[in-house]
Amino acid sequence: MKRYLAVDIGASSGRHIVGWMENGEMKTDEVYRFPNGVIEQDGHLIWDTAALTEHVIEGVARALAAYADIASMSIDTWGVDYVLFKGDEEVMPCYAYRDGRTEAVIPKLHEVVPFETLYAHTGCQFQPFNTIYQLYDDLLAGRLEGVTGMLMMPEYLMYKLTGVMAREYTNATTMGMIDAKTGGFDLEIADALGLPRALFPALSQPGTVLGPLRADVAARVGGNLTVVLCATHDTGSAVEGIPMEGSEPYISSGTWSLLGVKTGRPITDAGSMAANYSNEGGVGYNRYQKNIMGMWLVNCLQKELCPDMPFPQIVKAAEASACDVLVDANAPEFLAPKSMKAAFDEATGGALDDVGDYFRCAYRSLAMSYRQAIEELERNTGRTYEKLYIVGGGAKNTFLNALTQEATGKQVIALPIEATALGNLAIQAKA
Repeated sequence: MKRYLAVDIGASSGRHIVGWMENGEMKTDEVYRFPNGVIEQDGHLIWDTAALTEHVIEGVARALAAYADIASMSIDTWGVDYVLFKGDEEVMPCYAYRDGRTEAVIPKLHEVVPFETLYAHTGCQFQPFNTIYQLYDDLLAGRLEGVTGMLMMPEYLMYKLTGVMAREYTNATTMGMIDAKTGGFDLEIADALGLPRALFPALSQPGTVLGPLRADVAARVGGNLTVVLCATHDTGSAVEGIPMEGSEPYISSGTWSLLGVKTGRPITDAGSMAANYSNEGGVGYNRYQKNIMGMWLVNCLQKELCPDMPFPQIVKAAEASACDVLVDANAPEFLAPKSMKAAFDEATGGALDDVGDYFRCAYRSLAMSYRQAIEELERNTGRTYEKLYIVGGGAKNTFLNALTQEATGKQVIALPIEATALGNLAIQAKA
């Protein structure tokens, strides 16, 4: 029996999940879980890459201690963030996407290459944290002098395990630098911005084998296995893990809600740009989707308003509330506020009175943002859909699911499964 190890790391936690096929079904066992989060350093938000690396190695050791016959492993994480290299030297810090460093450079970049041109080339939605804006900030700050390469976060972590540098397609499509027609880096844009071509090599597809663990890592974890590229952008793996019939819309509901549908090719027309839909790489298909603020809203409210209140109790309070106030869930003031409560107070004019009101407002606002996104999706694809699949942590919230079904008019199929890990494991099994 072959077993596989999926390491799925999100913005708030990571998990190591062992999987194997049994009677035609993927069985799983979570063997390690660890916290994650941005830290503040010198006025910026950064990732603790050393801690992440140590957690990954510790989890591999735990997995091999429990299952000595693991054949392969892979790592998926969020997109857009990266580590720069000068030869073998890592350029630190590794900035986190919620850091505000790109705010001043975005208009400067658009003076060189207007967003309309970027979208026509790449079909990548505008987000202030897109890698292209981060790299332009690096360029203007002098951080790219002498740089010879870069790795996105999951690629970096697998490099720390194997010593192999590889760039994976699905995560590269989150950068805002991939030519929608060719599927490779758009060097015309790179050259126009003055970004070093060394940062944009040929890409590898999910399923590519990187090789075994480095000898020193294998000694630490008590064994060896083969490291494989999955769809290293977590949403790419999540969509692979959804047991859907045909092509129906999905929401991968976590810190972000990623709402989209599989398409045969990128859609880069004016309607898609106006709706801020993105085109990201899938395993043999295009993911036409957009980012919605997601569980970030409620997680931040919970930490600030009622850190000791469990979410089932929070949901009951939201259900009992009669609040009918809505906010724009995707408004920039919710991206990285110092106080989420204050952001809601400002957006609602102080109309929220108690805990139930805040969370009812958040959940209803998310449901309405899903409705708007579905309407845009149907208009831009020229199709009408009957079902909406929801996976990830948010799929467990029956209240939000009911609000979503009511708002969208779609049959909501909520699958509270580890879809990202299942997709990660499935790609390894095929490889």
